[in-house]
Amino acid sequence: MTTLARARKLALALPEVTEEAHHDLASFRVRGKIFATVPDDTHLRVMVDEMEIRAAVAENPDACEELYWGKRLACVVVNLPRAGPDLVEELLTDAWIRKAPKKLVNELSHR
Repeated sequence: MTTLARARKLALALPEVTEEAHHDLASFRVRGKIFATVPDDTHLRVMVDEMEIRAAVAENPDACEELYWGKRLACVVVNLPRAGPDLVEELLTDAWIRKAPKKLVNELSHR
């Protein structure tokens, strides 16, 4: 089980992450690029690549589901009360890596 507070803490612990409004949702960004949004207190939308979305859903069907934006598979929706913190941290980190500048990603990997 993960709470929104715990997910927020995990996201904000990543380098240069800010939390900003995105329409009526909270969003987590790295240098202005959104990598996750918060549609409500129990869900997190995480923008990982299509292969990872499918893997997360296959491996965690009670906690994850696909979200399409039109015909495009856009993100994985994580049901926080059903998701362990390790899963949430892994997805957030992978989404952050996709959006962060390569130099910043390299700095993180050399810590």
